Amino acid sequence: MGIFESIDIGANALKVHGKRIDVHAKNIANLDTPNYVRKIPVLNATDDISFHGIMNSMKEDVYGVGSLPYLQGGVNFSGVVEDPTLGEKIYQPGHPDADENGYIRTSNVNAMVDIADALMAQRAYEANLALVNITKSMAQRAVEIGR
Repeated sequence: MGIFESIDIGANALKVHGKRIDVHAKNIANLDTPNYVRKIPVLNATDDISFHGIMNSMKEDVYGVGSLPYLQGGVNFSGVVEDPTLGEKIYQPGHPDADENGYIRTSNVNAMVDIADALMAQRAYEANLALVNITKSMAQRAVEIGR
């Protein structure tokens, strides 16, 4: 893997984890919004790095038997899914979001879960930022050596 591929993977991961942080921030901001349904970000690996996936890729390369295939690596943001748990029902007949029986459903956001998930996304963002900075510094040193 070259320097440019490392920077591309790190830059893509920065975008993905930035979107993750945005989703969790939106959930936390809507903690007290009636009928708000918590969103869960969905991330996928760009390569199939499961045992089955690696064995299938090795099977395709007859001459490279016994060596691990080159995997690009990285992560993709596939979108969001709604949390299926329901918020608590509260009787408020005058509320504009009340149903025909006068009930509203509170948000199903658990602040502690979203704060913890946002912190994990922040740590992943920081780690990928460090990866990009280290790779940039390696490239700069390589240029200095070549002078």
